[in-house]
Amino acid sequence: MNNNKEITIYDVAKELGISPSTVSRGLKDHPHIKKETIIKIKAVALEMGYQHNKFASNLRQKNTYTIGVVVPKLNSYFMATVISGMEKITNQHGYGLIISQSLESEKQEISCVSTLFNSRVDGLMVSLAYDTKSIDHFKRLLNKNIPVVFFDRVSECNGCMNVVIDNYKAGYEATTHLIEQGCRRIVHLGGNLIRNVYNDRFRGYKKALADKGIPFDQKLVIIGDLSEHAGTLAAKKIMKMNPRPDGIFTSNDTSAVAIIVELENGGVKIPDEIAVVGFNNEPISRIVQPNLSTIEYPASEIGEIAATSLINRLKSAASDSVSTIVLKHKLIIRKSSDKGKQINHKE
Repeated sequence: MNNNKEITIYDVAKELGISPSTVSRGLKDHPHIKKETIIKIKAVALEMGYQHNKFASNLRQKNTYTIGVVVPKLNSYFMATVISGMEKITNQHGYGLIISQSLESEKQEISCVSTLFNSRVDGLMVSLAYDTKSIDHFKRLLNKNIPVVFFDRVSECNGCMNVVIDNYKAGYEATTHLIEQGCRRIVHLGGNLIRNVYNDRFRGYKKALADKGIPFDQKLVIIGDLSEHAGTLAAKKIMKMNPRPDGIFTSNDTSAVAIIVELENGGVKIPDEIAVVGFNNEPISRIVQPNLSTIEYPASEIGEIAATSLINRLKSAASDSVSTIVLKHKLIIRKSSDKGKQINHKE
């Protein structure tokens, strides 16, 4: 027998001299099939290398019990925790995940969505790439009534659901905290402002300055990819500023930690000379010295809520009435920004 040949129930039936329908029922432990026949069917099927084609079976039921996930990158604690939250829920409901990365590229994101669409996923969960400007590539899913849930990096989309935190409020709180510590020249290191998360944090920063009577200075705004390298470059730029800033609010912990390391290597005392606040509350924020003040972003909960919302939509269209879910965040104050002038929210 050709070992590369796909073994079917017809092959098993021929080997046993019984009907294919009997083999099919026997493999499913049908009560009308004798136990000894079931045992024989399963033994021969195993010996011949028969594999149940779950995909084909699911297609006959018009679903695949798989959900697609598209993320910017997998190499972050935040995104890994989000996916863990998703898997917790999907596993409970018998769904599998197919995870792909856009690698922060709109072009790659379009390719990922196309591949998942062609894989016949039942639904899709997406955090948009750094440079995605249009969401037209999701239309063919929506036209097929395949639900789409955006999380973290989201977009306005008729028929889609968004799961986020209040990034505007978080940016406002982080900046207000720095002002309350006595900071007056506050740098903001942000990401691409076409993305909701970075635009909202930036707007919160500007509003906090305005409410405290501090003029906004465009020269204190640095836009980058928020990588470790971007943080290092930002720190070098900050040390050359005259007058030098006394506070920094950056849109993620990775860049914030790089800033702290570079500033301290340059002889700048944190927080006495420059106070720093990051975003996401990743484990590294508790390891760097001084420990990093940050915004607690409920990553696992975001994953759980996104998956629950998607599965609810798969089971019932009644859940379509909710378009955006906003989860709670928390400002955590640690040594990198704490000058002893405020004690609320300390960890």
